[in-house]
Amino acid sequence: MSEERHATLGIHAVDSGDEGDLLKRRQIVRRARIVTVVVLVVLLVGAGRTVLSRMSSARNLEAGTAERAKQYVKTTVPKASGTGQTLALPGTLQGFVQSPIAARASGYLRRWYKDIGSRVEKGELLAEIETPEIDQQLSQALAARQQAASSLALAKSTVERWEALRKKDAVSQQELDERRSGDVQARANLAAADANVERLRQMEGFKRVVAPFAGVITRRNVDVGDLIDAGSGRILFLLAQTDPLRVYVNVPQSYAQLVKAGQEVAVTQGELAGETFRGKVARTSASIDASTRTMQVEIALPNRDGKLLPGAYVQVSLPLQSSQAMAIPTNTLMFRGEGMRVAIVDASGRIRLAPVRIGRNYGETVEVLDGVTATDQLVLNPPDSLNEGDQVAIAPAAKTTR
Repeated sequence: MSEERHATLGIHAVDSGDEGDLLKRRQIVRRARIVTVVVLVVLLVGAGRTVLSRMSSARNLEAGTAERAKQYVKTTVPKASGTGQTLALPGTLQGFVQSPIAARASGYLRRWYKDIGSRVEKGELLAEIETPEIDQQLSQALAARQQAASSLALAKSTVERWEALRKKDAVSQQELDERRSGDVQARANLAAADANVERLRQMEGFKRVVAPFAGVITRRNVDVGDLIDAGSGRILFLLAQTDPLRVYVNVPQSYAQLVKAGQEVAVTQGELAGETFRGKVARTSASIDASTRTMQVEIALPNRDGKLLPGAYVQVSLPLQSSQAMAIPTNTLMFRGEGMRVAIVDASGRIRLAPVRIGRNYGETVEVLDGVTATDQLVLNPPDSLNEGDQVAIAPAAKTTR
């Protein structure tokens, strides 16, 4: 376009200097637009990041709130009571046989041969008694026996003569029968005399006091010269058999059915620390004493080395037979007004309060007779606020670090 045309239209021609300014302005505007776009993009990115962060925080807060709202519990399962309970009972050692030895013959003690603590064998002489009265009675009985023997000899010869006379019909049958009766009486008198002599000889044998069995003399109550009266019941010696020993214990009624003959027991004595002696249940009374509600049990205890002494106080550990019932920890029990309960977690994670009937108490565990099965999840240390139908979650088992 010509300058005239520009003039006509009122448009001034731009010179080269104006063109440079125009280019500069265009660059400035372009740069401003780019900066504006960049700022807007940055602002949009920041706003989006803030929105996303707030959304994530909201989700985390919701998840944390739900997590904290859960009630976590630790659980366990019932187990078979594989081992029974050990019942500790006091007892007193006794000789397997304890016999007070008294005199059967009266007289004076001539001499004693065994004192307390002496170990004797069966038939061994313990003491001798001097019995002058029995000696005189024996002499008199021997003389009476000789008289009876002489009378029998005369009666026998008389019968023989009268039988010969009877054959000749020199005497009557009545007289012969009388002589025969005299012979029978003489025989009876001799037998009575023999029995009396034997009795007194046996009494003479009681002058020697002997041990009826092997054991230990635990008491001597006589000395030389003491008057011994057989009818007074005076005890001369006390003899005890120390191998084996007997122990009697009284088992409470609640455990009586679990004790059987042949069970092994452990016996300990406080003065013999660290030593345990093994015995067996020999027999039971098979009845409950109505006054004490206990059953007497006899235990046979070997004592070959003689360490245990009769009369000593001991502790008897009696292992009881295990039952087939389930056992649960004692810290799973809940004591409510309606009775004893356990909290069971079902498959959906809800609480079910089940009544239970317990048996024997083993300390950390108790025997459950009814109310649980082997697969039940029992809550350990259940809080008092736990109720029927509560939703719970089972806490994961803690990892053990080495």
